[in-house]
Amino acid sequence: MALLRALHTHNKEVIARQELAEQACQIEIERLGEPIGKQDQYISAFGGITSFVFNPDGRVIVEPVQISSETLYNLEDNLLLFFTGFIRPASSILAEQDSRSRAGDSDMISHLHQIKRFGYESKVALESGDLRGFAAIMHRHWELKKQRSRAMTNSTIDDCYELALAHGALGGKLIGAGGGGFLMLYTEDKTRLRRVMREAGLREVRMRFDFEGASLVARS
Repeated sequence: MALLRALHTHNKEVIARQELAEQACQIEIERLGEPIGKQDQYISAFGGITSFVFNPDGRVIVEPVQISSETLYNLEDNLLLFFTGFIRPASSILAEQDSRSRAGDSDMISHLHQIKRFGYESKVALESGDLRGFAAIMHRHWELKKQRSRAMTNSTIDDCYELALAHGALGGKLIGAGGGGFLMLYTEDKTRLRRVMREAGLREVRMRFDFEGASLVARS
């Protein structure tokens, strides 16, 4: 995404965010054959707290979530991100999901439809300021996501998540395809949760929301 933005700028071309996202999707999905969706490219292009509706004909509807400033600040303050220590290429997990979906696997398709419903429920929770409800949806999403593949998690990650729930986390999940990477947790007791996760050996990565998307930064 950043390279595409830089190349268009180098060529003195103005490109809309929607077109930038679609070009990134075309490169990754159509040309490189990656078994992925479009959500990462679109959120990278647009930024913000944004919902996307992916239609069967390929059209993508972009809708900023109507979240109040108070809810936004509380959400940003109460989300913590920890590196699990495990790294796994997303393609291995996503390839299994893609092949099972194309084969009409009823369990996989049912799981994906439920995750879509979680997306709609999350939007309602955020727009109504129900952050505890949003945390509960994250937890349900993670519990369902673990059923999709044996490679989605491992005993160490599961133990860390259970430890977090026992020390102030109201919900959370591995972000991305799963199998490793970062554990995102929602809590109203940040000090307690940070301490116990640090003692368990997890490194916190401080985060802030980005509302600009893919942008050009010029330095002299």
